[in-house]
Amino acid sequence: MPKRTKSSARWLAEHASDEFVKRAKSEGWRSRAVFKLQEIDQREHLLRKGIRCVDLGAAPGGWSQYAARVIGAGSRLVATDVLPMDAIPGVEFVLGDFREEAVLEQVLERVGGQKVELVLSDMAPNMAGIDAVDQPRSMYLAELAVEFADRVLAPGGDLLIKVFQGEGFEAMMRDLRRRFDRVSTKKPKASRPRSPEIYLLARQFRMV
Repeated sequence: MPKRTKSSARWLAEHASDEFVKRAKSEGWRSRAVFKLQEIDQREHLLRKGIRCVDLGAAPGGWSQYAARVIGAGSRLVATDVLPMDAIPGVEFVLGDFREEAVLEQVLERVGGQKVELVLSDMAPNMAGIDAVDQPRSMYLAELAVEFADRVLAPGGDLLIKVFQGEGFEAMMRDLRRRFDRVSTKKPKASRPRSPEIYLLARQFRMV
């Protein structure tokens, strides 16, 4: 069995003692990431009864789990990921890479041919621990989320995406401001302080 590195051992110890990990387990959530969405939603009221929503990079399902509870029956929540995800009541899941046309068509079919009010993306690359590698990968995923939002968002819709601060971040902000009336950054408490991750919230989509 490979010997753990000091950094991986430190991460495991930190994870085990993390207050949000403990809360997620005790409250029945699938991941600690749920508290990031919950904090942003409680402040910004993104999730509303009856809306149509797509969750990109959904596995293991924490965000979808929370969103489904908030938007309730009569709404439409479609989640997709390249990784499998156990079923969640009220969530329609599509397994595959949404960059592939066949997978994208499945997602659009599940949405029902209508525009959606909210796109969520907590997508992140497999981290190499090298900024020159990780940063371009993270920005690429963010750009994919924006392109997807262009295609499916209704006028006035919202987009919440995870990005990493670094090269390409300011360009992403400018790009979003061309598409949306309001763009702001969010760093929820469940986002570890040392992590470069930050969330961009873009509201009131303008057709481009």
